[in-house]
Amino acid sequence: MQGDAPTPEEQPDQGQVSDAARNNWVDTRAPAWSRPYLRLSRADRPIGTWLLLIPCWWGLALAMLWDQNPRWQDAWIFVACAAGAWLMRGAGCTWNDITDRDFDGRVERTRSRPIPSGQVTVRGAVIWMVVQIALSALILFSFNQAAIAMGILALFPVAIYPFAKRFTWWPQVFLGLAFNWGAMLAWVAHTGTLNWPAVYLYLAGISWTLFYDTIYAHQDTEDDALIGVKSTARLFGSNTALWLRRFLVAVVCLMAVAVLSAVMANGSIPALLLALLAPWAMGWHLTWQLRALDTDNNENLLQLFRLNRDTGLIPLIFFAAALLV
Repeated sequence: MQGDAPTPEEQPDQGQVSDAARNNWVDTRAPAWSRPYLRLSRADRPIGTWLLLIPCWWGLALAMLWDQNPRWQDAWIFVACAAGAWLMRGAGCTWNDITDRDFDGRVERTRSRPIPSGQVTVRGAVIWMVVQIALSALILFSFNQAAIAMGILALFPVAIYPFAKRFTWWPQVFLGLAFNWGAMLAWVAHTGTLNWPAVYLYLAGISWTLFYDTIYAHQDTEDDALIGVKSTARLFGSNTALWLRRFLVAVVCLMAVAVLSAVMANGSIPALLLALLAPWAMGWHLTWQLRALDTDNNENLLQLFRLNRDTGLIPLIFFAAALLV
């Protein structure tokens, strides 16, 4: 019926990015003037924000299990991590698109992004990146001094990552360094110091990033080969499933070590057992992804990549349960 037709503001415009979900809120509901900048921040593809945020929540939950001292300040850390992840993921994606603008124009999946498609100028992108970083800084400065220092240090892997695929076959390691930093930052925001359980958790997160981003990178192997961009997907090739299995084992083992070293100090036996179910359950979800993997099917690759939001949320269920016993 005519009355059910979307309004002009709700109709997606021609600037939508090719790998964004159909009828996402940016393309249908955001003001037209803001859409290019929100696309630049990947607001139309929220999975990246989840993958940046979830390690922060891991770190906070494990820190509370470490000292058995949850407090109201942790509620602010929880919310602040969510806001900061949205902003810093946006700033990081903007920086990535600035540095990759020539590459993106030559890859089928990325040529519709705002800079190569002409929706945003490089100058406009730089201004937008600075705005997002400034807002993130306001959130960071509400934390303790040690966490502020950790937040500033996080800028280095973020700055380096876009260049990694030019000099190493392992750019996913650099993405892991940047995306999982929040596990240590949130730990420090709660405890005031960096301890080994947070480091083990950080390493588990890097292994997880190697798993999901290798899957993601398989979408671009042909284009990457033509333009000379390196990735673990190209490096592993037909051996990808074997390497993913290794990363899966690393995730489970490292998270288990993080849980043991954190909870055994002050937690109860029931809390320890519940928390140890976190890496076990996450491992089974990764195993299910591995069994469903089809590296020749881009739709399958994107679907599995997006499912890692659920993968990462699984440990939080068990960490929360462990806090309640």
